[in-house]
Amino acid sequence: MLNRRILRIKAFKVLYQAAENSDLSLKEALESLIVSCEASRDLYLYMLGVIPALTAEASRRIESARAKFNPTPEELNPNLKFVKNAVSALLASDPDFARLNEKKKFSWAQNDAFINTLWETLKTREYFAKYMASGSSSLQEDVSLWKTVFVEEFEDNDELQAILEDISIHWADDLAYCLGACIRSLDGMARTGRWDYPQLYQSDALAAQGKDADSDSAFVRNLVTAAYAGREEYAKLISASVSKWDLDRLCTSDIVLVSMGLAEARSFPEIPVKVTINEYVEIAKYYSTPRSSAFVNGLLDRLIREYTAEGKIVKSGKGLI
Repeated sequence: MLNRRILRIKAFKVLYQAAENSDLSLKEALESLIVSCEASRDLYLYMLGVIPALTAEASRRIESARAKFNPTPEELNPNLKFVKNAVSALLASDPDFARLNEKKKFSWAQNDAFINTLWETLKTREYFAKYMASGSSSLQEDVSLWKTVFVEEFEDNDELQAILEDISIHWADDLAYCLGACIRSLDGMARTGRWDYPQLYQSDALAAQGKDADSDSAFVRNLVTAAYAGREEYAKLISASVSKWDLDRLCTSDIVLVSMGLAEARSFPEIPVKVTINEYVEIAKYYSTPRSSAFVNGLLDRLIREYTAEGKIVKSGKGLI
């Protein structure tokens, strides 16, 4: 599930926390890292739970309308296509899905106001009206609907973001990535007719398919460990490499990102230098200042060249590309 881009981001957050709190030990940092990784899969599971929750709300509305004193013909004979959607039925009947949600005490019941609002919003959408009026029914069509819901209704949803932040501090920045994981699971359900709990790390998923892949779990733990071990050396090197004016303007996030890049370049000979630099430049665009990506790109490139000339960075295999 977790690829190396998001693992680098999680490592960056832990190392930034360590830079701001010098009392944070390596052991504590690694423990925080693992919790953060597990939290992403928890968020994925929680968001998939919207499917049976919203389906149940639609069913409740239909039954409530039927029970009215004087229901309309439409209320007596409603369109049941959505409440019978196969995706919700698959998840509701899956023992692993139920067991995991029960174990983690995940439920949308405490956020029923969001589910109610979502249902009212969904009824106004043109894509939902087309789905309800199509006259056909299939797992593939139901999957297509839910994929649209996940893209159109959850991205940039401030109410949803507030709910998730209240549940877990680790969910604040993971929504977009986890929605992508949900959509990949929906595609898998359309192909196989079942739900599969994803492996936590992408390398584990590849290994399960018989494909050769270096451990992503080992990668991110070793990255944090290497950055911890060299943080004083890298901080001094960065300070000596910039002018006094630039040093005064350096932010903690820039120092952490350059340090991580140096640690990765030295500790992982199989990762090409250009990959390492590009990854930290991209992270800088989202987690640092407007000028940080150019700064990280220039300084990291220069320092890696110096380390390479000194023999402190040696690449091999795929890292030579």
